Amino acid sequence: MVRLGTLAHARAGDKGDTTTLSVIARDPADYDRLRRAVTAGGVEAHLCGDVAGRFTRFELPRLGALHFVGRGVLGSGVTTSLALDSHGKSLSSALLDLELPDDS
Repeated sequence: MVRLGTLAHARAGDKGDTTTLSVIARDPADYDRLRRAVTAGGVEAHLCGDVAGRFTRFELPRLGALHFVGRGVLGSGVTTSLALDSHGKSLSSALLDLELPDDS
């Protein structure tokens, strides 16, 4: 197993009850591995204790990135939330702890 943060870095944003999480391969050669291993369902399962909404994944192969849009993730929105840890930047950091299977 390898931690996602070893192969990628992340960027995040949030607006209202929606968060965006981008996972960008550190080495373009690792993009296909990330594409196979990091799914919307896997993101939801990994963040299940912190989020209630659903994620949709978009592939950006020329950038070596995966972009996840989580709708309904931030409850009634960032400005009304008391759960500061559920904002985009915290979620992107938590996502980098995702364990990926060995690539054989």
